[in-house]
Amino acid sequence: MNVNLDEFETNLENTVHSTEEQDNEIWRTYTERSNLVRQYLQSNLSLHVLEMHEKKVELLKKCCYYLEVLPTFLILRDQNLLALPTSIFQVIDPWKFQRVKKMAKSQTEVHLQLLTHLLEELQQGREELVCYVETCDMVTFLSKWDLIKQRMSDLSNIMNKFISIQVSRRLYTKHRLVSCADIRGNKIPDIRLFLCAKMPVMFDRKESFAHRNWAHLKWSTENQETPHEQYELHFKLLKCGTQAEFGHCGLMTRTTNNCVVQGLLPDRSYEFMIRRAETYTLVYELWHDTITLTTKDTSFSHS
Repeated sequence: MNVNLDEFETNLENTVHSTEEQDNEIWRTYTERSNLVRQYLQSNLSLHVLEMHEKKVELLKKCCYYLEVLPTFLILRDQNLLALPTSIFQVIDPWKFQRVKKMAKSQTEVHLQLLTHLLEELQQGREELVCYVETCDMVTFLSKWDLIKQRMSDLSNIMNKFISIQVSRRLYTKHRLVSCADIRGNKIPDIRLFLCAKMPVMFDRKESFAHRNWAHLKWSTENQETPHEQYELHFKLLKCGTQAEFGHCGLMTRTTNNCVVQGLLPDRSYEFMIRRAETYTLVYELWHDTITLTTKDTSFSHS
């Protein structure tokens, strides 16, 4: 059997060249796809983005939630045909409004739970993608590409949903809040209900301090100051040592953002808690900021 050596070498070179081209193409494909995942992890699903969203969720859990009712006033005509402005709450059925508040509270709880769940899914999804690009070899990565691509698409949808449900929403109720008899022949108003969040009230740790028998407290809300809003400052003595000290506590109401509490015992620790004064439209309030301050000893003196 005669073998053409030149032809054999040519075929071998072609085979080697073809294999190298295939290997290069596979490597290019792997590089492009892994870079695509890395880019996604560094932008849409970066640690910075997730940390920012985590802080936002924690902030929303600390917020107070209220029903905003529009319109706030109606123009109703009395028996003498005089047009008089009337507060919307004067014609809303109180029992029906309480039912709406319960619905709003339930919706708030569901939204906060959903935000927490979606954030956990995003964090878990990021860990999965990191595992694919950092621990999988090239062959395994390419074999799972369809799964990876679908996971990235699902995570993008989760992120969009996560962002969308943070927006305040209008509430819809099947039941009319105003009866025809309440408005004496006037047109039944189109009452719109919105669930709104107010930023948490938090103590200023740098501006709050205690002396021997008094303490100065200061608080604020994040970029959301409301004129004439009432705040309640609660305080209580911690670790009561005697019967006389038991129950040493108090409540002060202010429309400003600071307060001086007098009549405290020296060399004692007090817990202070700040909150907004409760209003008729409050539907959900779970968290209050607290701070512990210790008064000076009676032997303390300035040098």
